[in-house]
Amino acid sequence: MSVLPRNLLPDSAEVGSEGQLIIGGCDVRELAEQYGTPLFVYDEQHLRDRCREAADAFGDGVAYATKAFLCRAMARLAHEEGMHLDVASGGELAVALAADVPAERLVFHGNNKSCDELRAARRAGVGRIVVDSFDELDRLELLHREDGEVARILLRITPGVEAHTHEFVMTGQDDSKFGFGLKVGDAQRAVERSRASSGVELIGLHAHIGSQVFVAGFFEQAIEVLAPFVNASGVSELSIGGGIGVAYVEGEQAPSIAEWGEVVRRACERAGITARVSAEPGRSITAQAAVTLYRVGTIKDVPGIRRFVACDGGFVDNPRPALYGSGYETFDPARVQADRSEVVRLVGKHCESGDVLVPEAKVPPGLEVGDLIATPVTGAYGRSMGSNYNLLHRPAVVFVRDGQARLVIRRETDADLLCTDVADR
Repeated sequence: MSVLPRNLLPDSAEVGSEGQLIIGGCDVRELAEQYGTPLFVYDEQHLRDRCREAADAFGDGVAYATKAFLCRAMARLAHEEGMHLDVASGGELAVALAADVPAERLVFHGNNKSCDELRAARRAGVGRIVVDSFDELDRLELLHREDGEVARILLRITPGVEAHTHEFVMTGQDDSKFGFGLKVGDAQRAVERSRASSGVELIGLHAHIGSQVFVAGFFEQAIEVLAPFVNASGVSELSIGGGIGVAYVEGEQAPSIAEWGEVVRRACERAGITARVSAEPGRSITAQAAVTLYRVGTIKDVPGIRRFVACDGGFVDNPRPALYGSGYETFDPARVQADRSEVVRLVGKHCESGDVLVPEAKVPPGLEVGDLIATPVTGAYGRSMGSNYNLLHRPAVVFVRDGQARLVIRRETDADLLCTDVADR
């Protein structure tokens, strides 16, 4: 039998009396009827528990990587549970501030921050700016000459560690668009320049080796490489970044946030690092907290080849399969424990043959037009990386907890699609 593994569902998930999926005490069939599909359903308590786990593992300064998923409700939730927030653009900064997160608890990232973005961050009083290049130091010194404000910074260091993950999400190798290379001496030159600058105050160093990293030992390797430089620099803070992986498909296993934190703590102790160590988890906070609900619209049988099942979403709400070949499971949320003995190709409704959500999707027999179909572990980099291709409306998002559902992002409308269109009348 191939029943959906329980560990791929949100913490509060349970099976109802009719075999249906219940999340946060809410019947997902009823949520689909009320809010429509596609629909992201997040287990709010799951999110809160992962934030607390991260705060316990790394202490004050640990930051939620908002690029994984951000809206005002998510920003408030992470802040309420003791996390700082990592923002990587002026837009993410604006949302965090609109959620009343104190600016001093924000960490501003990005490899090509504009003067306008840096000006907005400094004006708001952002707690840390992670500087990624010498050009960015130029910009911060220019802005300092304008207003006299001194930016508190971390320098992003590229340690030359290649984590075993997809090449598109590897960031710690020498050949990277991110950070100051350690081996080529740029990191040392950046420290010296920052120390000599009147426009910045060097607080710490930052390193991020990649995303969806399943082996915590790669973080040990990065710390071992970085330790002599960190200790010699005398900085008071070190952020090891994020990137710990999560299980997406049957058979995958990943360290917990707590286990990851313990590996990092022990590695820093062995290396004699006395700086305060923090991290920036994102995917591990949100990914398994959510499922995406779709409605089946078309079923096409190609004799001797395959059965196509087309849903009402696609890479408008989850581009990861098209970008990275990322794997996902599928299941019928009305029959959670049913044997998924039929294999179909789950596709979206976009005008692209590459609009494939799950190439070999396991579903129970008897799936029909109008039925719901769901993909789990979609809480990270689904809604946030989505688009309006073919001018589809981006889906709604609901948080569920204690039998109550609250809409945190409404579904887009045609009016939303037209609101930035300047008509030439």
